[in-house]
Amino acid sequence: MSTLAPTAGRIVPATDRTLHNHTSVSQTLQNTFTMAYRGLVKIRRTPEQLLDVTLQPIIFTLMFAYIFGGAIAGDVQNYLPQLIPGILVQTVITTSVVTGTQLREDMDKGVFDRFRSLPIARIAPLSGALLADTLRYAIATTLTFVMGFIMGYRPAGGLLAVIGAALLVIVCSWAVSWIFAFLGVMARTASSVQGISMLVLFPLTFLSNAYVPVDTLPSWLGWFANINPVSHLVTAVRELANNGAIGGDLWASLLGAAVIVAVFAPLTVRAYMRKA
Repeated sequence: MSTLAPTAGRIVPATDRTLHNHTSVSQTLQNTFTMAYRGLVKIRRTPEQLLDVTLQPIIFTLMFAYIFGGAIAGDVQNYLPQLIPGILVQTVITTSVVTGTQLREDMDKGVFDRFRSLPIARIAPLSGALLADTLRYAIATTLTFVMGFIMGYRPAGGLLAVIGAALLVIVCSWAVSWIFAFLGVMARTASSVQGISMLVLFPLTFLSNAYVPVDTLPSWLGWFANINPVSHLVTAVRELANNGAIGGDLWASLLGAAVIVAVFAPLTVRAYMRKA
C-alpha cells in the first residue's frame, strides 16, 4: 500500500513522521526568547509586579544611609561608597525570590502543563521566565545607582565601571534565581517558597560586608562574613564601581554563578518534568 506524501492540508500521523526527542541549540534559544516575551507581556499588563523593585531600592537606600551613615562612616557622604554596592546586591538578589514564587503560581494554575505539551525545548518555559525577570533586576539596579547619585554618591570608577558592576550583579542574580526556580518547582505553595527563600537570604545578606566593615564584627561572625558569597559579590561591585578595578572577587563571583547554573538548571528542568 502506497503512502501519501505530506502536504500542507493533511495531518501526518506520528508513525509516519521522523520525530526527535531533543531540540537544537538555536530552537532552544528561540523558544526561550519567546517565553521571555510572554513574561514581559505579563509585566506590562500587571505593572504592580514592579512595585518591589521600584520602591525597595529607594526606601532601603534612604533608611540605611541615614540610620548607619553617621555611626559607621561619620556622615552619609562617606558611607555611600560602601552602602550603595551593598544595597544593590541585597536588593537585586532579594528580587530573584519572585522568580520562584511566580513559577509556583503558574504551575498551580496549570499554565506549565500546557507548555509541557508543546513541541518546544523543555528548558524554555523555565529559562524564558528567568530571562524576563532580568528586567526586574535591571530596574532595581538602575534605581539604586540613581538614588545614590541623588544623595551624593559619585563612583570614581566612571560610567563604564558602573555599567560593568550593574551587569555583574544582574548576571549573578539571574544565576541565583535558578535556585529559587528549583525551590518553586519543589515547594507546595508560593507562600512557602517566599518564606523559605527569605529565611535563607536575610542571614546571607545581613551577615556579610554589605553594611558594616568585617573587622568590626566578632571573630566567629567575621569568619562567616569573609566566606559568605554575598561578601565576595559586594566587594567585587565596590572595587569595580569605586575604583574601576577588576579583582579576584569578580572572577570568583562569575565562577560561582556559572556553577549554580550548571547545577540547578538541569535539576530544575528534571524536577519540573517529573512534577508537571
